[in-house]
Amino acid sequence: MMRKGWRSGAVGILVLLAMAPLSAADQPKYGGTLNFLIPADAPPSFDGHRENSFATVHAAAPFYSVLIRVNPDNPGSTTDFVCDLCTEIPTPINGGKTYAFKIRDGVKFHDGAPLTATDVAASWNAIIFPPEGVLSPRSGGYTMVERVEALDQRTVVFSLKYPSSAFLAELAQPASWIYKQAILDRDPHWYERNILGSGPFKPVGYETGQSIRGERNPEYYQKGLPYLDGFEGIYAEKEATRIDAIRADRAAIEFRGMPPSARDALKAALGDSIEVQESDWNCGNLVFPNHRRKPFDDVRVRRALTLAIDRWHSAPALARIATVRTVGGIVFPGSSLAANKDELTGIAGFWPDIEKSRAEARRLLKEAGAEGFSFELLNRNVDQPYKYIGAWLVDEWDKIGVHVTQHSVSTGQWFDIMRSGDFAATVFGNCQSVVNPLLDVHRYLPHSVEPQNFGQYEDQTAIDLYEQMLHEPDSAQQRVLMRQFETYVLDNQAHALFLLWYYRIVPYRSYVKGWKISPSHYLNQDLSNIWLDK
Repeated sequence: MMRKGWRSGAVGILVLLAMAPLSAADQPKYGGTLNFLIPADAPPSFDGHRENSFATVHAAAPFYSVLIRVNPDNPGSTTDFVCDLCTEIPTPINGGKTYAFKIRDGVKFHDGAPLTATDVAASWNAIIFPPEGVLSPRSGGYTMVERVEALDQRTVVFSLKYPSSAFLAELAQPASWIYKQAILDRDPHWYERNILGSGPFKPVGYETGQSIRGERNPEYYQKGLPYLDGFEGIYAEKEATRIDAIRADRAAIEFRGMPPSARDALKAALGDSIEVQESDWNCGNLVFPNHRRKPFDDVRVRRALTLAIDRWHSAPALARIATVRTVGGIVFPGSSLAANKDELTGIAGFWPDIEKSRAEARRLLKEAGAEGFSFELLNRNVDQPYKYIGAWLVDEWDKIGVHVTQHSVSTGQWFDIMRSGDFAATVFGNCQSVVNPLLDVHRYLPHSVEPQNFGQYEDQTAIDLYEQMLHEPDSAQQRVLMRQFETYVLDNQAHALFLLWYYRIVPYRSYVKGWKISPSHYLNQDLSNIWLDK
């Protein structure tokens, strides 16, 4: 249970390198406390099954175990998965439809109770088949799963409806934390306000909006880990506050990502005391117009809003001040299923001639009787890149005579308002972990299928196109279907307005060792491999 202070709430060469002994400078050291920054006011809740916010993951991931994960030494991989609680990744049987995982023996929750296959099965059933009244935003990613069951205390079996190449990648989602079955049975909302896991660190304190602290778990089942004695995650909404904290060495790192100006300022001030890692980022912003609010119930208005946005010319300018950089469609750029530029420029909002695009936007608004209308844009009170994106959109829409004001609120309020449907349009983030295009685009499905689509619409055609794609075994045909799906949701219906893909820049104190950047700010956040060279 919580302590006082918690709220209720070249193969040969690679082999030789792997065999080479570490130099003295590379040998991990034990001890020390890592102070890191969380760029939010507080997590919306502590429940990783419920939330889709980095504020929850960065705060609580060190306290939990998962079944499998992306290899922490190869976090950019889309296929390199390793066991955490399991003993090995099983070979599926029954034509690829049955996965039987053996669970490690001797794992304990932080309260000393043994963790068994029944806890693993109960946690996954809560994620995939949540009970009435319980949110699980990732449940829609498991449409291929028929059931999950514990055969005995050491064996968990996932039975699929059909073989799916997307299954293991989805299973490796980093917030799929293993909870205690007895607690879930008693109160499925308990983990929203409390923490009890089996991860590398135990919770020792939480001050709302201030900090969260953990200490080394001496009974952690990964032998030799963690290296740190403990950590303190410090909440800091303002970018300037976070830069000052790293400059003054009050904190060593902010894992989410900073803009180029912050990187440059820290390097200029601190030189070799700062290291930087950078990566393309499997994260992008979109806008959900509320289809139940006029005039957004009219597809002409939704198309006009996306046609007004000059992505191609704005991206380079925004990239100098914000954590965005790449123009792309709904699939992570570089993926085999991503649209190329020729394919993309045929979609509304991505036309190369912005004046032609905006002329069409004005024509559609006039035809819909919505010239000069006004609305409030809901946004998250986070500097990067939400506030910059919001200011950009206000300016772009003003160029077609649409008048917009921003309403920025805390992360928790933002989710509450979106879930209630009490908004006109909202900025949202499609931020994924493992690059898994077939499931990453799930956000564009209706709310009845995808709980984190807040557009308030139903569309069976979109669902049917997606299901075809998910069942298609041929990658070339999957790509054809993806183009049809992308054109339908972004252009034909303009259900959502995708904006730009992010670029991740993480400057940090050079004494921080063992952490590797990935295309996701959700991965590699349990802190078990980090050590301090000081």
